Amino acid sequence: MLDQQLYSLQPVLSAVESGEISSAQALGSEVYVGCTNGSLLRYTIHVGSDQKESYSLSSRQNLPSNKPIDELVLIPCLSRALILSDRQIHFYSIPSLDPILNVKPIRNVETFTVDHQHLLRLSQSPHDPPTRLQPVDFCVIKRISIALFSISEERLQFHRDIPFQPGTRLARRSGQYLCIADAENYNVIDMQNSQMISLLPVSQAVDSVMPVKPFISVVSENEFLILSWTGASTIGIFITGEGDPVRGTLTFPSHPLSVCFDFPNVTALLANGSIEIHNIETQSVVQVIPPPPENEQEPGRRVGVVSSIGGYVVPSQEHGDKLRKVKVRLM
Repeated sequence: MLDQQLYSLQPVLSAVESGEISSAQALGSEVYVGCTNGSLLRYTIHVGSDQKESYSLSSRQNLPSNKPIDELVLIPCLSRALILSDRQIHFYSIPSLDPILNVKPIRNVETFTVDHQHLLRLSQSPHDPPTRLQPVDFCVIKRISIALFSISEERLQFHRDIPFQPGTRLARRSGQYLCIADAENYNVIDMQNSQMISLLPVSQAVDSVMPVKPFISVVSENEFLILSWTGASTIGIFITGEGDPVRGTLTFPSHPLSVCFDFPNVTALLANGSIEIHNIETQSVVQVIPPPPENEQEPGRRVGVVSSIGGYVVPSQEHGDKLRKVKVRLM
C-alpha cells in the first residue's frame, strides 16, 4: 500500500556554519557533520527559551589538510569516530571530538569499512559495572592491498595485509565477509578462507559511457544488497557471503544517487529528488516521497540518505499533539 507513511521528512539542521556538507551521521541527541573544507562539527539538541527544541553547534574540529571529509563513521561502543579525508583516516573521541593523540592517522587510503556487526554493539551504560571493551575490526583498502586493523580504547592494532587488485571504490564488511566494488564489478571475499567470488557488473549496459556509482548495503551477518544498472533501470540483488542470491529482486526506475538500509526497508534517493522506500520481505515499493515542488524554497537540494544505526532525536514542537489515549488489554 503506497498510502502508508512509514517515513516523513523533517528539517534537523537548516544550515551548517562552515562550508558545504560532504558527510553526516547522528547518534542519540548528537549530529556529526563533515564539510568540504575539512571542518568536523558536532550539533547537540537543546530546548530554547521559547520551549522549542533545535540543534545548535557544540564543538568543532578542523582537519589539518582542509580537504573534504569523505566519510564519517561513528563507533558508539568505543566512543570513537573514524574520519576519512585526503586519503587519511583520522581518529577522534565522541562526543567531545578530541583527537586521539596516541593514534597516528592511517595514510594512502582508497576507502575503508568497519565491521557492521561490531558497529551494532551497544554502548556501555554508566550504571553497568565496568568491563573491558572488545576491539572493533575494520578494513583499510589501499591501492594494491587490503589492510586489516582493529581499534580499542587504548590503541590501534595492525594485523595483516592481503594483496589485492587496484581500483576498489567501495567496500562493506560484515563478520568474515567483505563485499567490494571497483569501477566494473562486485566481488565478495571470505577473509577467513581467503576466497573471492565474482558477482555481477556494476553496469550491465553495453553502450554506457558514463561511470555508474556502485552501492553495497549490509543486510545481515551473511547478506549484502548490491545495485546494478541495466541500461533501462537499476536492480537490487541480495547475495550471501558465499555469493548465492537470496530473496527476490528490487527494481528502481533510475540509478539512485544514494541508498541506505533500515530493516526491513531500503531507502533510495533518485535523480529527480524523489525518495523510494522498498520492503525487502516483499520487494515492493511501500512509500514514495515526491521531490520538493519547484516553487518550494528547500534549503539545498537532496544529495543523500544516511542510516544511523543508533537512532537519533528529531526536534519536535508538537509534544502535546503527539500524545493520545491507547487501549491496553489487562490480564
